[in-house]
Amino acid sequence: MHKWIIILLVSCLFMNMQQLKPAEASSTPTEREITQHLESLFSQRSKYLAAQNNNMDRYYDIKSPLSRHAHTMEVNRKTYLHAWAEHRNMKITDVLSKIHISKIRVRDNTATVSLGHSQQITYAYNDQLSSTHSFGLGTWHAVTLKKKNDQWIVWKEWYLDPLEENPRLIAAGMPSPPPHRPVLKDGKNYKRKQAVAYANKYAGIAWRANDNVRYNAKYKNYNNLGGDCTNFASQALGDPAEGGGLPMKGAWRYHFSKGGTRTWVQTDAFKNFILYSGYGKRIATESFSKLVEKTETHPHGSIGELAAGDLIAHVMHNDVDHFSIVTGFDQRGYPLVNSHTADRFQAPFDLGWDNKTTYILIHIRD
Repeated sequence: MHKWIIILLVSCLFMNMQQLKPAEASSTPTEREITQHLESLFSQRSKYLAAQNNNMDRYYDIKSPLSRHAHTMEVNRKTYLHAWAEHRNMKITDVLSKIHISKIRVRDNTATVSLGHSQQITYAYNDQLSSTHSFGLGTWHAVTLKKKNDQWIVWKEWYLDPLEENPRLIAAGMPSPPPHRPVLKDGKNYKRKQAVAYANKYAGIAWRANDNVRYNAKYKNYNNLGGDCTNFASQALGDPAEGGGLPMKGAWRYHFSKGGTRTWVQTDAFKNFILYSGYGKRIATESFSKLVEKTETHPHGSIGELAAGDLIAHVMHNDVDHFSIVTGFDQRGYPLVNSHTADRFQAPFDLGWDNKTTYILIHIRD
């Protein structure tokens, strides 16, 4: 269901969000020492990602292959993020971090840690640096630390990185915002405003305005079963209490006693249901560069037809790989999305995808 499926097995170790505890809750001197080290590590990583420092070597053993690999991941994600921003005429202005430790195990000079990382990334357009937009990412990490020369270093680490893309494969183009977008409101059949509020409330561990880092506990978490993105999109559209309120019908149902049907949780089945049930209509199926291209039919590009509360399907190799829900637009009209696996909050919709990705834009009928 996701292009990162190879490392989703790691999520089985720590995806029970009820186990989260504040970093300061560590009870032993060693755990407090490890917690302080991790807070420093992730803070420095964020400064590094924002290009506010240039060296992360002291946190790693570059001579060790696994530690060097962990270090290289941070170098690569920085390279990608700034290359993406350059393609979009943006500048990354700040990056902030919070960590949420789930478990620490210490044996001798080795510590294994499960934690969630909430990261806020802020950007501005190069010709309007005074106006910024901040979005959130959330990742789950399995970290092994070793103490060498009285210093904890990252010995190995696994996490599902939403910025793990080739900077040479970033699609060209920029969205051109329409002069007016419809006011976000609830329709007769689809409570669009509520669907967006739901997506914002339950964006998981992605950094946002509040510290609620849990999914909706009424629903099963499918992260350790291939990914939770479609389950989350279905919830936003169909939750009867807080979401969009689209009636569950046919094969698209969530049974609160046992979980969602295949159509509720599986990407292609969900896409087909939304399009053929009459709940949604296809705006376009194109690459990023084609979606932002101005045409006679779409003077602001087909991307300009999206509204908050609509869906975007991300297609790789002719297979729907991911679903996200549009939750707003930045100061230039760039569509922003929320999703699970990895968790995103009001993030630019193409961030972390390459020029081989095709997008299906789906308007949900009000």
